[in-house]
Amino acid sequence: MEFHRGRLIDHVHLRVKDVATSKTFYRAVLATVGVNIQHESDTAFAADELYVDAAEDYVTRVHLAFQTRTREDVHAFHAAGLANGGTDNGKPGERSYHPGYYAAFLIDPDGNNIEAVHHGPNVRSAVDVVVKPA
Repeated sequence: MEFHRGRLIDHVHLRVKDVATSKTFYRAVLATVGVNIQHESDTAFAADELYVDAAEDYVTRVHLAFQTRTREDVHAFHAAGLANGGTDNGKPGERSYHPGYYAAFLIDPDGNNIEAVHHGPNVRSAVDVVVKPA
């Protein structure tokens, strides 16, 4: 079975009540999926397509799923999240969404449902997308 994942999402913007707490959580879980924070300040940080800043009037409530390279990365994500302010919302394991779907779920410090998923053995057409001015 072949799955196509396009580039529908340009970025995801989370509004959080405590940037420092969120930065600790996301730095830990993103490291398990091979992504580092690329920009940070006292009021915001960014990693790949994820941008997080301090809420002035509301915090977001979303579901985000991060792709992993292996099932072991799913376990590392779950453990790192629990150790850095996350709450268990589904231990690592097979899910019935499609054959090979292996995931874990955490609630981040602001109530967002954060998932790490491995879709089974796969070949990717690209590691990332390069964007250059025309």
